[in-house]
Amino acid sequence: MVKLSVNKALMEARHLVARGETIKAEKLYNSVLKAFPKNKKAKQGLSDIKKTIQTATSRNPPQDVLDQLIELYRKGSLELVVEKAQVISKKYPETFIVWNILGAAAARTKKLDQAVFAFKKVTLIQPDYPEGFYNLGNALKDQGKLEEAIGAYKKAIACKMNYPEAFYNLGVAYKNKDNLDEAIKAYRKAIEFKPDYVEAHNNLGNVFQDQNKHGEAINSYKKAISIMPGHTKAYKNMANALGDQGLFDEAISAYKKALSLEPNYAEVHRHLSSLIKYKPNNPQVEQVSRLLKKPELDDRDRCHLKYAYAKINEDLGDFGTAFDNYVSGGAIRQKLLFYNKKDDANLFKKIKNTFPKLQKINFKSQNDIRNVTPIFILGMPRSGTTLVEQIVSAHSEVTGAGELRIFGKLGGLIGLGQQIASPEKFSQVRRFYLDHLIKLSGGKRFVTDKMPQNFLYLGLISVIIPEARIIHVKRDPAATCWSNFKHYFPARGLGYSYSLKDTVNYFRLYQDLMKFWAKFLNINIYELNYDALTINQELETKKLIDYLDLNWEESCLNPEENKRTIRTASQLQVRERVYQGSSRAWQKFSPYLNGIFDQLTEP
Repeated sequence: MVKLSVNKALMEARHLVARGETIKAEKLYNSVLKAFPKNKKAKQGLSDIKKTIQTATSRNPPQDVLDQLIELYRKGSLELVVEKAQVISKKYPETFIVWNILGAAAARTKKLDQAVFAFKKVTLIQPDYPEGFYNLGNALKDQGKLEEAIGAYKKAIACKMNYPEAFYNLGVAYKNKDNLDEAIKAYRKAIEFKPDYVEAHNNLGNVFQDQNKHGEAINSYKKAISIMPGHTKAYKNMANALGDQGLFDEAISAYKKALSLEPNYAEVHRHLSSLIKYKPNNPQVEQVSRLLKKPELDDRDRCHLKYAYAKINEDLGDFGTAFDNYVSGGAIRQKLLFYNKKDDANLFKKIKNTFPKLQKINFKSQNDIRNVTPIFILGMPRSGTTLVEQIVSAHSEVTGAGELRIFGKLGGLIGLGQQIASPEKFSQVRRFYLDHLIKLSGGKRFVTDKMPQNFLYLGLISVIIPEARIIHVKRDPAATCWSNFKHYFPARGLGYSYSLKDTVNYFRLYQDLMKFWAKFLNINIYELNYDALTINQELETKKLIDYLDLNWEESCLNPEENKRTIRTASQLQVRERVYQGSSRAWQKFSPYLNGIFDQLTEP
């Protein structure tokens, strides 16, 4: 045995001892001593193992106690496991297996604080145990402590480089932090070590989709399906990607394939319903109706099916049934989101109270000029912002970036007064945001950000990016509120929209805030009336392009020909020519509304 292999054997033996695998460690030490009988490190290692075994009997619980705990865990009596493991751990605080079982049971019962505490104990007792850091990372991720979770996964990988599950969950944590480049690297590492890792291929597709790399996304979904032909999530995600590109027939086929594999896939029923104009003989009508009668449905599935059934009945002309399902589906969605309308009122109040403090900060944006200018297209959701972005991004000097969450993430807490405002912080937010736009710009002068609720941050935008162009899209209030109410939004921040009363209340808060900005902001906000745009398309479009200080291009009159990806609920409508009358669609439901829109006025 050469010296190098001896050193490797001794190191591996130490790692085995750290993981509690003393029998394997003894064999390694003995193999070293067989070749080199005088090796002091091997002799000391065997001596340490004997001492460890001798002391373990005094610091570990009796074997029958451990056996009972393990049996309870195997039977799924998790609450009892947590209770008993806590008692045992107090008497035997250095017992690795008890902390590990406690952490696992606590994680499965969503007692995440206990799980984190237990897994941290595991990593202290056995610092070379990769699963301890991996489990800790999972618990931290479930708590939303993504930075700490990423650190734990990296420690797991440091202990065990060939660890595809740790790379996979590292990718999930990075994606949840919107660090998409690092997420891609992590998922690719997971696939490198485990080429048939279906979920890694599927999630890699999701990240590519978020980056608008549609070809790569679809290839990833197809790879997942080639490994597991029955992978319905991959079919669903592929359908979403196809729909975002306007390939609706292909998207419908992919959704139908998912349903052929999993007929009860409630979310797919909802997605499919948004792309189909229903007739009575469509078999999905009966399928959704039958599924809704199942008492064992969980709330999430019932919610998806309610929205699908509402759309089906709206198409079939049964507006009463459609309305009832929009109402009941919305109530479930608000429950799942833990929505409280007081939170919205407090949010708007904080924004108004904070703005005067932001104005007092001495910040000179001219010191940080970038060669890209943002065009913020904002207003209430469902007010026509997607159509406006299609028109503007049809211009050769404009890149359409869609709904970017980044400004709210970077500056939201500052705008609420929950993070200290300073010139340095303003500069950081400005730099990060504009650098992100440069990456998306493709070298063009302007980039659109059509996150509608950027209207909340207009005060901060006016201070940090005063050169920005701002388009405020307004639409008939009743049409706007109705369209908010009837749509299922994947985002969590639109909880108001699932109740007509709460939607009207939120609309008034929005109106009031826009009046506040009009009074106190010293920036030029272009007010664009969506309904006027649909009536006088050429006139309103030319006025809009003139405001942006762009040369006129005829392509702006044909937004339906703009092939850029659209990832909003409006993707179907904006693939058609601009048409009038959409703001009157709500009126067929007027018998069921009890005049709720009567007091609304133009913003």
